[in-house]
Amino acid sequence: MAESTMQASATAHDVCHVERALEVLGGKWTILLIHELMGGPKRFGELRRLIPEASAKMLTMRLRELEAVGVVDRESFPEVPPHVEYRLTRKGQALRDAIEELRLWGMTFCAEC
Repeated sequence: MAESTMQASATAHDVCHVERALEVLGGKWTILLIHELMGGPKRFGELRRLIPEASAKMLTMRLRELEAVGVVDRESFPEVPPHVEYRLTRKGQALRDAIEELRLWGMTFCAEC
């Protein structure tokens, strides 16, 4: 196989991985949710206070999506009133370095934001 064909194949394969990652992480508020959960388990109300611009409906939807793909774990405690905590799974924790790099990039290039 020619070297340019192998490079094109590798590039197409890489694009597929990037595309899949964006399918999981590209939803509005998703990165911010993961960032907030990097600090440890949070209850839904805490997440609402930390990301006030996001509606409860949107946060619920994103948390369910992240739970479905194994990035977030939801734990219910049998209490009254109901107590639910969200935390990053091992898969979610693996995003720590990437999210930190996004934060640093934002500090460097989006100072006016």
